[in-house]
Amino acid sequence: MRKNQLFFYTFLVLYLEFSYKLSIYHHINGIDILYTILFSIPVIFILTLISSIFKNKANQVISLIFTSFFCIYFIFSYIFYSLFSVPFSFQTIGLASQALDFTNIIVDTLGKNILIIFLFIIPIIVWFFLRKKIDFNKIELKKVFIGLGLIIIFYAISILALQWNKNGIYSAYNIYFHIREERKTILNFGLVTYTRLDIQRSIFGFHESIVEEEDTKNNEEEELPEEVTTYNQIDIDFDGLIASTNESGKKNLLEYLKNTSPTNQNDYTGYFKGKNLIFILAEGFNSIAVDSERTPTLYKLTHNGFVFNNFYSPVFLSTTGGEFQATTGLIPTQTILKTWKNNTPNIYYALGNSFNRLGYTTNAYHNWTYSYYERNKTMKTLGFYSYTGCRNGLELEMNCKWLPSDIDLMNVTFPKYSTEEQFMTYYITVSGHAPYNFTGGNNIASKNKNLVEDLPYSNSVKAYLASQIELDRALESLIQQLEEENILDNTVIALVGDHYPYTLSIDEINEISSYERDEIVEVNRSNFIIWNSEMKEKVEINKVGSQIDVLPTILNLFGIEYDSRLLVGKDILSNSEGIAIFSNRSWVTNKGTYFANENKFVSADDTEVDNEYIRKINTKVANSFTISDSIMKYDIYNYIFKSNRVNFQ
Repeated sequence: MRKNQLFFYTFLVLYLEFSYKLSIYHHINGIDILYTILFSIPVIFILTLISSIFKNKANQVISLIFTSFFCIYFIFSYIFYSLFSVPFSFQTIGLASQALDFTNIIVDTLGKNILIIFLFIIPIIVWFFLRKKIDFNKIELKKVFIGLGLIIIFYAISILALQWNKNGIYSAYNIYFHIREERKTILNFGLVTYTRLDIQRSIFGFHESIVEEEDTKNNEEEELPEEVTTYNQIDIDFDGLIASTNESGKKNLLEYLKNTSPTNQNDYTGYFKGKNLIFILAEGFNSIAVDSERTPTLYKLTHNGFVFNNFYSPVFLSTTGGEFQATTGLIPTQTILKTWKNNTPNIYYALGNSFNRLGYTTNAYHNWTYSYYERNKTMKTLGFYSYTGCRNGLELEMNCKWLPSDIDLMNVTFPKYSTEEQFMTYYITVSGHAPYNFTGGNNIASKNKNLVEDLPYSNSVKAYLASQIELDRALESLIQQLEEENILDNTVIALVGDHYPYTLSIDEINEISSYERDEIVEVNRSNFIIWNSEMKEKVEINKVGSQIDVLPTILNLFGIEYDSRLLVGKDILSNSEGIAIFSNRSWVTNKGTYFANENKFVSADDTEVDNEYIRKINTKVANSFTISDSIMKYDIYNYIFKSNRVNFQ
């Protein structure tokens, strides 16, 4: 094989891999360097071999194609990660394609990352400088077989090397064979190996196994006050359900659910029973937008009613992931979201479904294209059969040109449900959408520019704040209309952001944050609003909670019968330990924060936390992903609730 070709491809692959890792993770561990090199060697030999088996000119063209493809793919992967905070997966195709239609956002992202993009183009420049020095002549057949042998040998060595790191949930061995965790796969093995595994799993399927946990059910029950005797639980014949299926994965899931501790009912169970609910998924909303002068309505709602002091809105593939978390109580992954959008599974406890069973009139509204993120399909699985957006009716009543106003959204839709005896209305807003600027297509920011132009922040930050003012004024108008119709006291307003404004850099976010945030965990800290005008005193909750806890918390507050074992999220008002889980499997509890990429735990109050606790929570987090995936894969709600093995009491 040609040595100079081999040297070039070694440079190409390893340069791109380590540049990508440093750009995304900002650090590389020694063991990750070793595994990346080992798993890259077979790829390097394959590239060298393929571009050596034809005649000179053909080999040269093939080499340029390989070089260009690798550089472009790494650029694409980096930009995709910058846009969505998750690595690109072939499971993603069809999920994020519409989001990529926002060319102004893509252009903005490209502009902010132009230097990094240039770094990924360097191998193409190097190729043109070295092309005359590289031998592209055809190699002998004997060397082809030698090359194939070397590929097999080095691949075997890389697989055997995994045996050195088998211990631990997120060991290199488990990441390669048993766990679908995109970031850790890239961190351990590099983007090329991750892509190979992703394609392989997309074609042949892949399902994680449930990790055995210690039985903590009895311990949790003993911690309850003596007067607490009821749980958010229904009578399910799990033994009968288990016996009725031959699928091992479904059996394992049902066994796990059977042995899961339910959450307790509490002083706030049924607190809002019979009231109306307006639930708002607010685009780009984050606690950094809340200010007593700029956004007085948001300030009032976040400082009254139920006040959750340690709440997070973790990013899982942009708005669609935030929506799935908040309305289903399950963790979204790219595989789960694809199942949701393609197979229309039964999500029994989803927001709309739960209120439908009580006889509420349920409506959903979105002031952008109604089919965006395939909501024309997913709204039905959430229980919203009445769903109106732009291009299926809303454009007849308001201006749907980019960017539409949240004020208009609420003003034109309010009369459609306000006269109903009981209503549950779901809004998905869009005025807070990126890009955050005053010149590149954000007319909402430009509309409110005069309200922020004197602030001592960068233009991107000021544009973001201007966009959130529109949400604030929409809420002000909504509350005023509720009051005029004499239904304000009988209506609960719940609001949660879909994700933090991730097109802002961490430095820009920290310009207006009240404390220094990191870009993995604390950047996701936000507010969860649950407010009703009849509440005379606020209720402060210090327990950690996150987006997946929104649905069970609302179900408990409205006194809706549900089985808490069948949701990954938990009622934040219950006795269960609070936890926020992030897409890279980092987590926060009241004891501290675990940074998965660095395998580092930081105590909340400097008290020592033993490794057993960290291992226990890591196991719980891993299973939370698996359970969410299994519930969707096996359409488990349909299996349970369409059987005759559920006794509603």
